[in-house]
Amino acid sequence: MKDQENNQERNLPEQQEKKQMLRLKGGVTRLRQKQEEKRIERDAVFEEPLTPAPAADETAPLSRGSVDMWFLLWAMLLVCFGAVMSYSASAVYAQREYDSSTYYLWRYILFAVVATVVTVLFVIYARPWFWRMFGVGAYAVSIFLLLIVLVVGVAEGVAQRWISLGFFTLQPSEIAKTAVVMMLALYMSKYEKPISSNAKFSGSFKHGFLVPMCIIGLICGLIALERHISGLMIVGVLGVAVMFLGGTRPKYLAMFLGIIAVAGVLLILVSDYAQTRVLSWINLEQDPLGSGWQTLQGLYAIGSGGFFGLGLGFSRQKFGYVSQPQNDFIFTIICEELGFVGAFLVVLLFAMLIWRGIRIGQRAPDKFCALTVWGLTFKIALQVAMNIAVVTNMMPNTGISLPFFSTGGSSLMIQIFEIGIILSISRFSTQKK
Repeated sequence: MKDQENNQERNLPEQQEKKQMLRLKGGVTRLRQKQEEKRIERDAVFEEPLTPAPAADETAPLSRGSVDMWFLLWAMLLVCFGAVMSYSASAVYAQREYDSSTYYLWRYILFAVVATVVTVLFVIYARPWFWRMFGVGAYAVSIFLLLIVLVVGVAEGVAQRWISLGFFTLQPSEIAKTAVVMMLALYMSKYEKPISSNAKFSGSFKHGFLVPMCIIGLICGLIALERHISGLMIVGVLGVAVMFLGGTRPKYLAMFLGIIAVAGVLLILVSDYAQTRVLSWINLEQDPLGSGWQTLQGLYAIGSGGFFGLGLGFSRQKFGYVSQPQNDFIFTIICEELGFVGAFLVVLLFAMLIWRGIRIGQRAPDKFCALTVWGLTFKIALQVAMNIAVVTNMMPNTGISLPFFSTGGSSLMIQIFEIGIILSISRFSTQKK
């Protein structure tokens, strides 16, 4: 017993010394955590390395570092299907205008290949912190380009929306849509705590409503000067969606939607172009050879397709009836040639892509990545819904392209790049892939 007591007395200083060392280590760890928190608060673009969030199901086999294969599959199918329908819808028009029935097909393939090569590099090397800085840069570039297009832009009709680059024309509003999503995602994730706070002005109102409205309003104002109604609508709705997902209170969202509605009414009242589109939509047959021509011919194409369609390449309405059928009204040619079955297949492919995008967002490594993925996925869903609504006369004809199908070069490249952003983020998510 005496030997044990002596041993305990001898070990007592060592035990006290170990406890003191543990306290010091704990103090250093807490100090480092506080320093890291302060650094994150000061960092405007979140340049800290990211740690993937834990899996929802710890027993599920996880594959870290690879892209989401299902999302990639649906995107590839849409691009391939889009190339086939782009050729089928554009062959007659291209032969008449450019003396080559494959003119739009080769352009589609070229733009898709260039966009894919560039996108693959970003998917392989870009990390989530890069997309935060990219969002800020894209927002600044989109403002610059929207200003440039007002000065040297190419006009088609009353709208001046494009910048000519020789081989193809660039539409800055397409870049602006992506930029608004990423900029809002960055801001909403940076100020997550103030947005959810109860402070009257410096909390939820300022950070959840006032600043995001300015971010969206600056882009919308420049797009409105281009008389680009569809772009204005898409940016506004995208902004509301990201704000909602970011935690903005419903009463402020209702206020924002009210502002958008009032601005839309004022735009229609002061714009002859907008008034013509709305009046034509209300009474489509009032001017069947003028403003109502394209929509009426599109409806004839949809109706004549029936259940199984006339067959791939056998559309009749593309022979000069539906003007430029390879662009905004390509869905009507799909309905005519492939019928209800083909139209349903297109919608199903988009639905699978959107569903998988939502899943990637749910397993994103942080809030910025989640908001970016959800915002870009919602952008695809919104454009698909609006395009189908336009060609079926459920809303006024405002010139909205169908993602991956319409032959616009800049829009196709940006859409593929957006797919790349989502795939890049999916590499750092924790989900079964």
